Amino acid sequence: MSGEFVLNAVARGDVGKGASRRLRNDELVPAIVYGGTQQPRNVSVSHRELVKALENEAFFSHLITLKIDGGAEEVILKDLQRHPARPRILHADFQRVSRDRKIHVHIPLHFINQEKCHGVKNQGGIVQHNANEVHVTCLPQDLPEYIEVDMTPYHVGQAVHLSDLRLPAGVESVELSHGPEHDIPVATVLAPKGGAVEETPAS
Repeated sequence: MSGEFVLNAVARGDVGKGASRRLRNDELVPAIVYGGTQQPRNVSVSHRELVKALENEAFFSHLITLKIDGGAEEVILKDLQRHPARPRILHADFQRVSRDRKIHVHIPLHFINQEKCHGVKNQGGIVQHNANEVHVTCLPQDLPEYIEVDMTPYHVGQAVHLSDLRLPAGVESVELSHGPEHDIPVATVLAPKGGAVEETPAS
């Protein structure tokens, strides 16, 4: 895991729809911090600051230092509520973490070398993504930004399963922990339209 993120927050006492509406009118996002041994805490964060942080994909799977009224808590972003029609964040959920306790997080998948995939380059196939993220458990300091999926060796008709992913040390697939029947495909190389597969020499 590379650097950590810092986000400023302010504790809030008022709750409810009216209070949330007032915060949003002031360009603030109502949020809650929960988990650990402490009670849930209502806070607000700058909408502009949160949107800027969200531009970095790693923000979704990294430790965040949430500074609240002079104190600080280590959290991860667990949920976002977005406006259905406007580019507006309505609410955020942050979960407290402890560096000695494993957490469950969804990590994005990065599919690489799709143009070099054997089934694409030599057989005219198409890569279909069956999943864009993977559910993992690990210690907070072992959180990866993403998991790479190298598509190079796969032929038409073949699939990349969870068990094929190269997870970093200390990171485990939650689905696979439930048994081999949960070894779902995350990507499949489909035959070209019409179903004809052509083998051409690799260049």
